[in-house]
Amino acid sequence: MTMTRDTESLRSESLQRVLPARADALPLHGVAASRLIERSAQAGLPPHTLMARAGFAVARLALAIAPHSRRVWVAAGPGNNGGDGLEAALWLHRAGKQVEVTLLGDPERLPPDAAAAFNSAREAGVAISAGLTDSRRPDLSIDALLGLGTSRAPEGEIARAIRQMSVEAGVVLAVDLPSGLHSETGQPLGAEAVKAHHTLSLLTLKPGLFTGEGRDHAGIVWLDRLRVERGETPDALLAGAPIVSLRRHAQHKGSFGDALVVGGAPGMTGAVWLAARAALQAGAGRVYVDPLASHDLALPPADMAELMPRPGMSRDRGALQRCTVICGCGGGTAVEAVLPEVLQHSLRLVLDADALNAVAMNIQLREALADRGAKGHSTVLTPHPLEAARLLGCDTAQVQRDRLQAARRLSEQFEATVVLKGSGSIVATPGMPASINPTGNALLATAGTGDVLAGWTGGLWTQQSPCSEAAAASQAHDVAVSSVWLHGRAADLAADSGRRVPLHASVLMEAMAAALGS
Repeated sequence: MTMTRDTESLRSESLQRVLPARADALPLHGVAASRLIERSAQAGLPPHTLMARAGFAVARLALAIAPHSRRVWVAAGPGNNGGDGLEAALWLHRAGKQVEVTLLGDPERLPPDAAAAFNSAREAGVAISAGLTDSRRPDLSIDALLGLGTSRAPEGEIARAIRQMSVEAGVVLAVDLPSGLHSETGQPLGAEAVKAHHTLSLLTLKPGLFTGEGRDHAGIVWLDRLRVERGETPDALLAGAPIVSLRRHAQHKGSFGDALVVGGAPGMTGAVWLAARAALQAGAGRVYVDPLASHDLALPPADMAELMPRPGMSRDRGALQRCTVICGCGGGTAVEAVLPEVLQHSLRLVLDADALNAVAMNIQLREALADRGAKGHSTVLTPHPLEAARLLGCDTAQVQRDRLQAARRLSEQFEATVVLKGSGSIVATPGMPASINPTGNALLATAGTGDVLAGWTGGLWTQQSPCSEAAAASQAHDVAVSSVWLHGRAADLAADSGRRVPLHASVLMEAMAAALGS
């Protein structure tokens, strides 16, 4: 890049690719927190500094991801997001690229920083037009149409620009977030939303880039903090890799706790054995199974001889208090009969699948679940969106419209850790920032993978030392975050190796074990 301005003051040392497998959790900030960080930074800097840094960062990343591109189209909107695009266009023009800017806004009504960027680009000879054409075939397109606070569906020329970008744009780089995508929920605001190959998030990472449909629209996510120290409490965290504890030589199976898996009604016995095997694979010292099918179906499959069938164990108060209980996998309607005892006496409980459906339909069970928190008993709920909708008394579309809010509502309602499964699974616990999981893909979209997640969560939990009531919520949250991360990481590694068919549940747990420490 040919530099004709003082680039020392604009350098983007903080540019980083947001990798799902990184070790640290990253803060996520919604609209209000991001605006506060921006205003605070601007108050201590000369005018136009942040936009100049943002434009430089966009141009720098553009040259890195599409170094051989010659024709660059910048679609700029009427706000400061458009100003970032104009500033980037100036840098790319000076780097020798053939840059065309489509400004979909009145130059006379641009915000001050964006107006300054417009004037600088025009004076430097950047081609700026006011309307769309049909002949554009760029090698690289920069989406600078709509910014952070957009809450309405794109309309008119902006909607048309988004459609054009979807069919003839070459490599697409979105500035801050893809236009038409809600920054906090990850859901498209209307029929039109940019699907980018790369997104450069500026100042802060936005939750919507990582959950709902956000991951499909954002592509590879990058972050540049523009040399600004963040100062606001995050709205959520992007989960990092779990820390794996090494086992000491003197430890034995009794050191790692017991798990009890309850489920497997007639016709659904596979689910309970999958969950039990996953609990054992996760490291539980001993795994007992109370299959709810008739006793002649109670024996484990031949390759699961380590698992110990104990019909009726879910009615043993002492066993419920001693074990980490995983209840509901393939439970059918039979699970409702054992839930009162399980809810009352289990000190650590993972509720999945049919157990969640039973709670949703039975007011006494709902009250018993809510009472667990008051008693200091810890619970992890693992609903998919439909199960979450049943528990909340709404429909699936409402859950998916704001997944973060739905998970938080469930966690508060039942005083429990909630894992809302799906793209960008969310882990929410009362009094703690929610975590969004960055790993996983559609190779997990097959029967039984949820049973594996529930079982692994319980198996990992058994190994945690008993702790005070005050620390128990944090412990349950961390166990859930670790399990969800590893569950998705196994699928990511499978996809990286070239696998294109679903990762079947019996294979998944082996892949999770192999992914530890990867």
